Amino acid sequence: MPAIPSGTPTSDARPRLAAKLADMIPGAAKVAVGFTDPVTLWPHAYARAADAAGRPVRLSPVARRIVARWVVRAYPDTDWTRPHLLDLTTGG
Repeated sequence: MPAIPSGTPTSDARPRLAAKLADMIPGAAKVAVGFTDPVTLWPHAYARAADAAGRPVRLSPVARRIVARWVVRAYPDTDWTRPHLLDLTTGG
C-alpha cells in the first residue's frame, strides 16, 4: 500500500487510511478523534479506538497521537472543536 501523500489528500486516501488504521489497531472498528481529551486540561490531538461492539481497544500513548494526527490530516476541512468518529470498515 503506498504512503498517503502530504498535503490535501485525494478522495481515495481516506479509505486507504481506514484500512491502514485497521491493520495498525487489530480488532478496532471505529476510532474517535479530537483535540479536547477529557483527561487533560490542555488541547492536543487524541484518539480512542473501539471494536464493533463498542468495547475499548487499547492504544499506547504514542499510537493515540499518531492515529489522531493521521486522521486530522486526512480530513483538513473538518471542525475539530468536537470529537469525530471514523468507521474503519467504511472509511467514513
